Amino acid sequence: MAAALSIPAIGMLPAPSAAAVTAAASDPYVFRNIRIGGGGFVTGIVFSEARKDLAYARTDVGGMYRWNAATGVWKPLLDWVDWDHWGYMGVAGVTASPSDANKVWAAVGMYTNGVDPNNGAVLRSRDQGDTWQVTELPFTLGGNMSGRGMGERLAVDPNNDDILFLGAPAGNGLWRSTDGGANWSRVDGFPTSGDDPQTPGSTEDPGLVWVVFDPGTGRAGSATQSVYVGVADRDQPVYRSTDGGTTWAPPAGAPTGYLPHKGVLDPVNHLLYIATSDTYGPFDGGKGDVWKHHTATGAWTRISPVPSTSDDNYFGYSGLTVDRRRPGTVMVGTQVSWWPDGIIFRSTDSGATWTRIWDWDGYPDRTLRYDFDISATPWATMGMESEPPVLVPRIGQAISAMEIDPFDSDRMLFNGGPGIAGTRNLTAWDAGGTVDLVPVVEGLEETAVLGLIKPPGGALISALGDVGGFRHDNLDAPPETIFTSPVFTTTRSIDYAERKPEVIVRAGDFHDSDRPGDSHVAFSTDGGATWFQGTEPGGVNLGGSVAAASDGSRFVWAPGDSGLPVVHSVGFGTSWSPSTGVPANAILASDRVDPMTFYAFSGGTFHVSTDGGATFSATVTDGLPATDWGVRFKAVPGHEGDIWLVGSATWTTHGLWRSTDAGTTFTRVTTVEQADNIGFGKAAPGRDYPTLYAAVKVDGVRGVFRSEDTGRSWTRINDDLHRFGGAPESLTGDPDRYGRVYLSGYGRGIFYGDQSGSATAER
Repeated sequence: MAAALSIPAIGMLPAPSAAAVTAAASDPYVFRNIRIGGGGFVTGIVFSEARKDLAYARTDVGGMYRWNAATGVWKPLLDWVDWDHWGYMGVAGVTASPSDANKVWAAVGMYTNGVDPNNGAVLRSRDQGDTWQVTELPFTLGGNMSGRGMGERLAVDPNNDDILFLGAPAGNGLWRSTDGGANWSRVDGFPTSGDDPQTPGSTEDPGLVWVVFDPGTGRAGSATQSVYVGVADRDQPVYRSTDGGTTWAPPAGAPTGYLPHKGVLDPVNHLLYIATSDTYGPFDGGKGDVWKHHTATGAWTRISPVPSTSDDNYFGYSGLTVDRRRPGTVMVGTQVSWWPDGIIFRSTDSGATWTRIWDWDGYPDRTLRYDFDISATPWATMGMESEPPVLVPRIGQAISAMEIDPFDSDRMLFNGGPGIAGTRNLTAWDAGGTVDLVPVVEGLEETAVLGLIKPPGGALISALGDVGGFRHDNLDAPPETIFTSPVFTTTRSIDYAERKPEVIVRAGDFHDSDRPGDSHVAFSTDGGATWFQGTEPGGVNLGGSVAAASDGSRFVWAPGDSGLPVVHSVGFGTSWSPSTGVPANAILASDRVDPMTFYAFSGGTFHVSTDGGATFSATVTDGLPATDWGVRFKAVPGHEGDIWLVGSATWTTHGLWRSTDAGTTFTRVTTVEQADNIGFGKAAPGRDYPTLYAAVKVDGVRGVFRSEDTGRSWTRINDDLHRFGGAPESLTGDPDRYGRVYLSGYGRGIFYGDQSGSATAER
């Protein structure tokens, strides 16, 4: 039985020590998300069956949200997660009590492959996720692993919410709690560990991926007797217990050959539906089927809208839901259909016949049963124009989460569009009408932020995973478009010319074979409003690191592909020449005053170029972090040769160093114990040195801090309810507005923070 972790419920946190209170001053800021609207992968949607208009969404790296029907906004529920437990932002399963609307549980943990230093945990709440209690598990969970769209692996007994089952990944079997999720023990009678026989012992296996109770086989206050478990095993994908979980066996005749992504029960018609695919997903798969199991007779019937035996089946099935107000209505989505779009199928006769949300109408034309209005998030076109048969905006290519509201047959949500899409007139489908789809992402901010810059006098510019990046002229409105010319799948690095801040450069990822002729580096001369591309060396697929000279006259670029050399260009990338004296794949930055000086870090050694990036020389070889992992360094605007560097060689050993002689020497800053990121903003009144903003540990307190005296003293500006899942990947101050900071959460998008007493914070 797993012991409870010493992290009490939020709202009952232990008081900080007296030393921490007196040593680390605080000035808690007001933090707000900069509005993007979605942008990441929603892995699950759960409606409460106890209260109308109550729903939860889980994400792979961005935590968990609750729908606020009064405001039409998703509320984040895990922003309290701290640096030491960042993996809790990966949510592997959610379940809500069908009898008590206040009770909800979440299974959290990011990775099962050793990247996450902690085990997974089960969170339990009695106030809809406003506060939580935490029980650590003796194994890891994979909220961001393969198969993360399967589920739900965590389920509460509909007849007794003291009883929960959790399907574990990576061979860890089935677990049960009989005290509402406080304590857990392994179900010894479950006959399989959940290892995929094709990859025995792998830490990548999803294991036991869903648990479904049949509520009609129990009564209030007692254990439900019939329970089904889906296992990522092509030979034995479904197990059943008829005695409340004591003994288990595969039901006779259960389909084999594919992986059971979803299991959903129609208790009125006594039907268990399962959706299967040939891979774990979420972004691959080519075959699959849909089945229904008559729980009373034991019969299995394949009801696939397009069976796996058909040449027209080039997708598996995943997203699966039933209409609890109209028994017999079932919907399923394609596990992955990249071209021309995902497909949603609907049946009103328990799968005997199906219609689809779009049909071919003589290639390349398609007829649509939907209209998708993305005016609230216009960037969701992803910079594309419709070219039939591909139409934008797309529904979504990996439809693994889809739920009909148990209180409203017309309402449905699914993980489509920019994150979640939904409708309020779903039954118009059955009458031959048009289903009105809209993004449902207000408040749901879950992008992975890889870089932030705020040029003086300019807009905030972001480098993002999956959606490329944005220019934000209005922090409180979604942008019109992502970066185009070219479009990057992920922007890895971004920089601007300090003395000519309208000049910006970005470098990002895509495969040359997909877009021949496009470059992995792009330039703007109007502050990121428009972009153009130059040439590039051969063989580039990954953006790597890029830096702009302080006057915008030249650029240095280290492509991210292994072994590709660092290159430099005079002008906007019309030609590139190899740089010497600097290792491939180095981390780059420019001096913010001298346009000929560039800096590089690689493998514990600092390098400097004074000839515009043509040649580099090693300077410091000892005393800095030994590896590139976690290293970030920035030169100070207006101060030639002034550099601050953070980094770590391990998970727990972090440092902050400063050089005032252009990288010839570095001195460790002893006022902080650990450091993860640093940025600069406008100097405080009466000061002439930029304000420092840093993710650091000071006097035993870890958080986001501000220093107005070059790091001699620090003031904490976040609090324990606003830790956003860990060290910010990106952090910068505002050069034009004293006190403002921009930072990323762990998968939680971009925040801006202001002092709580400022006019901006009070608006």
